[in-house]
Amino acid sequence: MQKVHPRLHVGDESDCSPTGRDWAVVHACKFPCHRNAVGYRKSPRKSNPHYLSKEDGNDLYLNMIDPEQPLFQREMFEDFFSFVNRRLENENRLLIHCNQGRSRSPSLALLLLATHTDEVPSGSFVEAREVFKGLYPKYQPSRGIQSYLQNNWDDLLDIP
Repeated sequence: MQKVHPRLHVGDESDCSPTGRDWAVVHACKFPCHRNAVGYRKSPRKSNPHYLSKEDGNDLYLNMIDPEQPLFQREMFEDFFSFVNRRLENENRLLIHCNQGRSRSPSLALLLLATHTDEVPSGSFVEAREVFKGLYPKYQPSRGIQSYLQNNWDDLLDIP
């Protein structure tokens, strides 16, 4: 787990459960976190109310995979910002993790910093990515999330 801002941390699957009640966790991975939280074996049905996300206390589980052709949906990012905004108001520390801590979770952290701070610029994804790499050198966005963020940057910045 690496701190990228005073109350914001990025991690991988090994960081999944920080101790302490002041933590809020965004689990940006389908397997194992979303699958275990929602309770399915292969894939959840699209009719499941928790198909994209499930909030449970201080945890948000996102059905987030990162193939080369992006499958992300705006609603997933809306759920992310809604959860994060409420947790930051409560002064929680926030951990965003995915399986390897290189693509999905740091991309969400980058988006959060671009919308909530002056530390990461919001002008374009490319500009934000370069600045964020200085805060989190392990950032290696895959083609899927990189393409989605580039093509939807302005729309995503309007969510918070």
